Amino acid sequence: MSNRRDFLKKMGVVTSLSALGMPTLSFSFDEKKQNSLSEKKTAQSTKISIFQTTDVHCQVHPHDELFWEDNKAVFRKTGGYAYIKTLFDNWRKENPNSFFIDTGDMFQGSELSSKTTGQAMIPILNAMGYNLYLPGNWEVVYGKQNMQHLLGSLNAPKVCANMYHDIGGGQKGELIFPPYYIWYVAGLKIGFLGYTDHLVPLRQSPNYSKGIVYTKPEENLKHYVNTLREQEKCDFVAILAHLGLSQQIALANNPDCDGVDYIMGGDTHERVREPIVCKYAKVVEPGAFGSFVGRLDLIVENGKIVDTKYELIEVESPKIKPEPKVEKLVEEAEEKFKKDLREIIGYSTIPLYRYFVIENPIDTMILNALAWNFPEIDIVLSNGFRFCPPLATKDHTGNIPITSSYLFDMFPVDSNAKTAKVTGAQIKNWLEIELNNVFAKNAQERFGGWVVKFKGMKVKFYAFGEKGKRVQEITIKGKPIDLQKTYSIVACERDGDPDEILCRIKGVSEPRILPKTLHQIMRDYLKKNSPVTPKPEKNAIAFDAPETLLTQVTGVDYTFR
Repeated sequence: MSNRRDFLKKMGVVTSLSALGMPTLSFSFDEKKQNSLSEKKTAQSTKISIFQTTDVHCQVHPHDELFWEDNKAVFRKTGGYAYIKTLFDNWRKENPNSFFIDTGDMFQGSELSSKTTGQAMIPILNAMGYNLYLPGNWEVVYGKQNMQHLLGSLNAPKVCANMYHDIGGGQKGELIFPPYYIWYVAGLKIGFLGYTDHLVPLRQSPNYSKGIVYTKPEENLKHYVNTLREQEKCDFVAILAHLGLSQQIALANNPDCDGVDYIMGGDTHERVREPIVCKYAKVVEPGAFGSFVGRLDLIVENGKIVDTKYELIEVESPKIKPEPKVEKLVEEAEEKFKKDLREIIGYSTIPLYRYFVIENPIDTMILNALAWNFPEIDIVLSNGFRFCPPLATKDHTGNIPITSSYLFDMFPVDSNAKTAKVTGAQIKNWLEIELNNVFAKNAQERFGGWVVKFKGMKVKFYAFGEKGKRVQEITIKGKPIDLQKTYSIVACERDGDPDEILCRIKGVSEPRILPKTLHQIMRDYLKKNSPVTPKPEKNAIAFDAPETLLTQVTGVDYTFR
């Protein structure tokens, strides 16, 4: 009877196939072979892919990008949302088990975003098909209410475990966003926990983040890692971070990070090509401006993650066909502002970029413009950060055109210039603090950007010297600094700072906001002086670091290139 039932079962399969019009002549049923194939299928590895962009700063088009190759700068065209979308679509087709994240600074950084208060980016980002977002330090640039509107208009979820509603007097209420998100894929749980920069109220205008209380990740990191591992039973845990590479490395070496597999970071625009292996987690960061996409593959066998592979993928725009829908959305967003965006306001004879930690051409041009506008001032200052993609493409004039759009890339916020008086002693103490912010041995003490830039003053120092004793020599207008003397300075005014603070120098005297904004200053200077050749003047000289230093990160296996 058993053999008869088996025979009828097999015949039933054949009959069903015949009824569907499928060929049956070569059909045979080998139960042992079928079981063997099933076992092989189970044993086959599955790949789960997580793709990351960060710090795109509203750079919707392909742009010049700097690569450091053979100890020199090389420029190639990269980026552009329509081009990235083509890659996203290809990767989705290649592997349905794919997940796309952006870890912040997506609404600020261009003239288009500034003129529309970030609104122009909403349909573009939604068309990209991201699965998850983390707010960056610049998402608050238009204020808390606008941040909530912009991020709330995105189709995908948002996570952040250290941004709270301020219920009064700096007291934290509820979290603004959920702390974590779980992706169910291929029979596994992948947990994403989010942290953004808790130093936002100090690094940026305090007015931007009014109504928000930030906390250090360490305040609840251990709790949420335990929640994801023990309660949610996640098979893999990644922190989405917008803290800067130094802070992310410090976090990955913190015992509270035990249980985290990867930190997928952002903020300092670093290009991590091989994961930085720390004590408790690996750290990656995929550059900026949409020039790169980070890809993390999880290899799964028999329901378990057995390996991970990471690569930093260059978005080689000239080799990619832009995705039509996103390309059209970009064109529609810019249509109203096309004339303004393309207005040429000056020319440079050399490529402009901001990647060097100590001095660079963009800030040299800014300092020259400030000094030209205010010749009576002793020292002019430009803040140290990595904003703005490079500019290297010449036009028919043989020079590099500087557009209005690029001016907004350099200065997304058009602040007024501000002047004040400071003593030589204040300058020296401030320089020590600024240098420690960049080069502190303890990664947790590193404060975001690069060395502040200056003109009218020359400083010699040890970048990796002892805290408080780095500065070796200061001259102002060609003379040794007099600690008792008072000097005049000019820098950009920061909305929300007390009158007695300028460029993080505390206790300045005779502060005065000037009628000219930085945009007006740059326009006037370029109109009268183009083409410019802003070669760094070696106003800042480190005895123990090259003038072409490209990262503040030390002590780990990492090179910016």
